[in-house]
Amino acid sequence: MGAPTSATLGFPIYPAAQFLTSYEAGRGQRFYIFGTTAPYVDVVTYYKTELREGGDTVFKEPATHMFNVGRFRQETMAFPPGVTVKDWTWGGSQGYPNPKLGGQPARFPTTIMLVPAPPNAPAAR
Repeated sequence: MGAPTSATLGFPIYPAAQFLTSYEAGRGQRFYIFGTTAPYVDVVTYYKTELREGGDTVFKEPATHMFNVGRFRQETMAFPPGVTVKDWTWGGSQGYPNPKLGGQPARFPTTIMLVPAPPNAPAAR
């Protein structure tokens, strides 16, 4: 599978973020994980602007910010559609390891998880 695009996911992808992997989330949904060398605060600010919503800080340590995008429909979805940004430098960590053998950078200070609505499920706000 090639790297997903903003058009295929229905979400903006932070500029220069690298697609790392995706996982089955259940009920036809997938998690899409991206890494970036940008600071956590810059990525959160980008999504606040692009999604036109403030989201919520769900953890202070390590800093994790979630944006719910669309309505969660329990009968058709495993997870609410949205964007989660996480700071992997908390507590002196060097960052999230790059899963690509020899990939650069070796670690990502910030990760972005995108969870679109499953195909054919309405994701209206």
